[in-house]
Amino acid sequence: MWQRSVCVGLLALALGYLCVLGPELPPAALRQLSASLLGTLRRARSLEARTVAAWQAAIVRPARGWARVAVGVNACVDVVLSGVKLLEALGLEPGDGKNHAVLSSGQDLREAFAHFMERGAAAERFFSDAEAFQDIARTASEHPAAQLYVGGNAALIGQKLATNPDLKILLCGPVGPKLHELLDDNVVVPPESMQERDEFHLILEYQAGEQWGRVRAPAANRFIFSHDLSNGALNMLEVFVSSLDEFQPDLVVLSGLHMMEGQSKEMRQRRLMEAVASISDIPTDIPIHLELASMTDQDFMSNIMHQVFPLVNSIGLNEQELLFLTQAASGPHASLASWSGIPDVGVVSDILFWILKEHGKTAERASDLTRIHFHTLAYHILVTVDGHWGNQAAAVAAGARAAGTQACATDTIDTSKVFLKAPLEFVTSHTEAPSKISLNPDEPVVRWHREGISFHFTPVLVCKDPVRTVGLGDAISAEGLLYSEAYPQ
Repeated sequence: MWQRSVCVGLLALALGYLCVLGPELPPAALRQLSASLLGTLRRARSLEARTVAAWQAAIVRPARGWARVAVGVNACVDVVLSGVKLLEALGLEPGDGKNHAVLSSGQDLREAFAHFMERGAAAERFFSDAEAFQDIARTASEHPAAQLYVGGNAALIGQKLATNPDLKILLCGPVGPKLHELLDDNVVVPPESMQERDEFHLILEYQAGEQWGRVRAPAANRFIFSHDLSNGALNMLEVFVSSLDEFQPDLVVLSGLHMMEGQSKEMRQRRLMEAVASISDIPTDIPIHLELASMTDQDFMSNIMHQVFPLVNSIGLNEQELLFLTQAASGPHASLASWSGIPDVGVVSDILFWILKEHGKTAERASDLTRIHFHTLAYHILVTVDGHWGNQAAAVAAGARAAGTQACATDTIDTSKVFLKAPLEFVTSHTEAPSKISLNPDEPVVRWHREGISFHFTPVLVCKDPVRTVGLGDAISAEGLLYSEAYPQ
C-alpha cells in the first residue's frame, strides 16, 4: 500500500514540475507527457477505487422512472444472530452436515446448517414441527446477540425502495404489529394485510473462515428457517392483486412462491394454479418482477418456470437458484452438481441465455419475460431481450454498489473495506464460440450480445468483514429495478 502512495506522490510532483517547465516544452510534447503521466496516475489507484469511480459515472437515473411500486406477498420479522451461537445455546454439538429438504427436529437443523456452512452457500428451509420451532424461536429471540429486522423478500424490497423519497410503496403481506413498527413511513400497508401476530424467521449467519467443529465456512452467508403458515400459503396474494386497482402502480414486485414448499404437493399445486390466475389478472401494461429464493423441489421449480415465468417481465435470482433451475428443467450444464468457488461466467451466461430463449418473449411465444438480474458474491449480470429495457448498465452497476454498501453497512463504498473478487478474465460461453473478456476497472460494466439478447456484467466489491448478509439479494434486485426503465410495448 505504501509503495502505491509513494508512486502517486512522485507522479503528482512530476505533473507539477511539468507545469513549471510547460512554457519551455513544445505543446505536442507537453500534451503527450501529461496524458502519459495522468494515465499512470489513474492506474496507480487501487482496482477498487477505479471501479467505484467508474460506477459513479455510469450510474444515472433512467429517463422514465417509477413513481408507485406495489410489492408482495411475503413479509415477516427476521431474528438475526450467529448460527453457531444459537446451536450452542440449543445444546447441539458440531457434526457432519446433511441436506434436508424440510426440517423436523433440532438434529435436522444441526445437519442442514453444517451442510451449507461448509459450502458457504445460502439456503432457506421450512421447519415442520410447530412446537419445536416455537421453542427454538424463543431461544433465538431472547439471545443477547439477537437482532430483529424487517424480513421477507417482499418487505425487504419494499423497505429498500422506500428509502427513495420520490417513490410511493405499497406492501401487501402478513404484517403483524412488530413488523408494522419496523417498516419505513413511506410504506403503505392495506388494512386487509394486517394480522394480530407476526411471522418470525430465524436467520443464522456465519462469517468467512468461521469454524464449528470440523466445518469451516469458505464465505460469509446465512441459513434461514421458519414455520411460517401465512406466507407458506400465500394468504395475501389475492388481497395484493385486488389492492392494485386503487393503488395504480407503475411496477409490481412479486415474491414468496418458494414459501409454498412447506405445503403438501396437492396443496402446493392447487395454490400455484390460483396464483397463476391472480397474476394473470394484473394489467399487462404494468411490468412484473418476480424475485426467486432457495428451493429444493425440482418439480415445483419446473412448474413455476413453465406457468409463472411467461406472466412476468423480469426475474431476480442468485447462483444457487440458477443452478437448481437448470437442473430442474434439464437445461445447459444441468449435470453440474454444485459450483466450485466463484461461478464460471461462461456457464452462468449459457444458462441465462437458455432461460430467455426457451421461456422468454419471442415473436412466436406468448411470454412477457424479457429481463433477468443474476447476482452472486463476486459479480452480477443483467440479461435483457433487446428493445424492452433501458439504462441496464446503470442498473447493474447500482445493484453491485448496493451489495458493497449494505454488506459493510456504509453509506458509500469504503475501498479500504472491500476487495475485487471477480475474475479479471473470463469467457462468455461454453456452448458456442465464446468471446474472451479482460476486465478493465476503469470500464467495469462489460456488455456483449447473443442472438438479440444483451448481457451487462459488472464485478462486485466484496465486503472484507460483512456486517449483515441477510436481504442482500433483495437489496440488489431493488436497486437494479430502481435504475431500470421498461420501454412501453
